[in-house]
Amino acid sequence: MPVHQHIRVTAEAVVLRFSSKEGMMVLLSKRSIPPHIFKWGLPGGFVQNDEPLETTVHREIRDETGLRVNYLEQFKTFGAPDRDPRGRVLCVAHVGLIKPSASKLTLGAGNKEARWYPVRELPQMAFDHTDVIAAALEHLRLRFRHEPLAFELLDAKFPVSELEKLYEWLYDRMVDRRNFQKKIHGLGLLTTQQEKLKHPLQGRPAQLFSFNREKFTELQEKGTFVEIFS
Repeated sequence: MPVHQHIRVTAEAVVLRFSSKEGMMVLLSKRSIPPHIFKWGLPGGFVQNDEPLETTVHREIRDETGLRVNYLEQFKTFGAPDRDPRGRVLCVAHVGLIKPSASKLTLGAGNKEARWYPVRELPQMAFDHTDVIAAALEHLRLRFRHEPLAFELLDAKFPVSELEKLYEWLYDRMVDRRNFQKKIHGLGLLTTQQEKLKHPLQGRPAQLFSFNREKFTELQEKGTFVEIFS
């Protein structure tokens, strides 16, 4: 049977950053051309014939915002026939995680406007990008329980309270601080740093830690079941 396809492919990215002050933020850019002109959407674009999907995503993010994402993962393809009024367009969705210190935007010449938006206060969105963001968060909820992706959203040195707040935001429930810290320290995933963080509203400076990636790799190689959050 002959196959007659007229399908194009885009690669889009749900780029996220987090802080206990702002919560989870997603990177959006305002469209300057139809369809959905002046609506907000995820960074991304059509895949060129000679490039891998990840190359498209990194190129679009860099050109539109000047950012370089430290973690990028493909997680789902969106292919409803009517999702794009221009015709049949498949969206290969990626989730990108970026540290707060690396999230300052530098707008490129081809981008009219881009900004960080609270995930729970999205503007009017283009295409099905609201659904793409929701699917990315659900994907992370599954991954964060057993994999150290949370540390991709934290700076190299951080107070453990920031890690707790990240899990509280993602799972929308309070973390038992004592049990959480006992589990994290028991796994050996945190390395104590010499520095402490002075909080303007607290008398006692907070101890800073860093992620011990070597320890996590060691646990994996031993076949140890790692449950970071339950």
